Amino acid sequence: MDNKIYLASPHMSDEGYEMEYIKEAFDTNWIAPLGTNVNEFEKELARKVGSGYAAALVSGTSAIHLALKAAGVGEGDIVFCQSLTFSATANPIIYQNAIPVFIDSDYETWNMCPKALEEAFEKYPNVKAVIVVHLYGLSADMDRIVDLCKKHNVRLIEDAAESLGTTYKGKHTGTFGDYGIFSFNGNKIITTSGGGMLVSENEKRIAKVRFWSTQARDQARHYQHSEIGFNYRMSNVVAGIGRGQLKVLDERVAKKKYIFEFYKRELGELEGIDFMPINEWNDPNCWLSCITLSGQVRPIDIMEALEKENIESRPVWKPMHMQPFFEKYDFVGGDVAERLFENGVCLPSDTKMTDEELGRVVGIIKKLWE
Repeated sequence: MDNKIYLASPHMSDEGYEMEYIKEAFDTNWIAPLGTNVNEFEKELARKVGSGYAAALVSGTSAIHLALKAAGVGEGDIVFCQSLTFSATANPIIYQNAIPVFIDSDYETWNMCPKALEEAFEKYPNVKAVIVVHLYGLSADMDRIVDLCKKHNVRLIEDAAESLGTTYKGKHTGTFGDYGIFSFNGNKIITTSGGGMLVSENEKRIAKVRFWSTQARDQARHYQHSEIGFNYRMSNVVAGIGRGQLKVLDERVAKKKYIFEFYKRELGELEGIDFMPINEWNDPNCWLSCITLSGQVRPIDIMEALEKENIESRPVWKPMHMQPFFEKYDFVGGDVAERLFENGVCLPSDTKMTDEELGRVVGIIKKLWE
């Protein structure tokens, strides 16, 4: 069998940038918990995306959790959350004993529908926060969403876990709301093996997040805790990987775009195939190249055909309001998220893929139309 082609896997720099920073951590014995790599990774990431301050954490999920906490979300509070997303977006709402209300997407962006969001505000005027997602590296319609949140004086959290390097009208996703989060999980555009980052223009809130993330230990000679804390801080070794990866982010974005254009060129003429939307105001990182199908060939046909050849693919995210755990919560909108899930496929988008491997994928898919 041919070598396995992954959907998206870790891709270390050819130059070995990551090992330089890891070696520095070992040489100075700053393995954990903190050190120069953590401090510098925060500064470098914030500078890259154009945000004022950043807190390096163990995951994107923990970043969303502390963003909600920083936004004052607590027991019984309502949080609007994009339905078409991974569960890590919604789970922290439950951690805070808050109540999620899920919002539909639109076909123009695949992300939170501003019309549905406006309808949700009319139905729930006392909402505490909004979590918008930039799915697969596609930016949401941020002007309209930001305006609605400002109009209702509601905190906006951007889940930019999949969209590091994506810009909306020239400004990086994750920097429009009160808080933005990024993920460095193994399948993301750059990885620290596992990790996340919370960014904000609010220096005091970021300082508070760092405090909470290190078990909320008070300034005292003994161990004293006046607030509940969490073991969420990124380690110095992991941050070293992140510093090295950040140096090749632009290269990774360029390769992701190349993969998307390759698929679009080779598969675009097949009947019943549509590609994820690229708007003129959106410069996406194309983290995953996704298609929707409206003909006789169905998503399962493509996924099974690729699987037989040792190639990974997967469905578009199953919306949260359709998930067994979350289906008891309210949903506002139509059937866009559901249709994208039913008709969507994420094609292999690994940045280590060669043209030959891309050709393998395309050839297998084209056979289904013959």
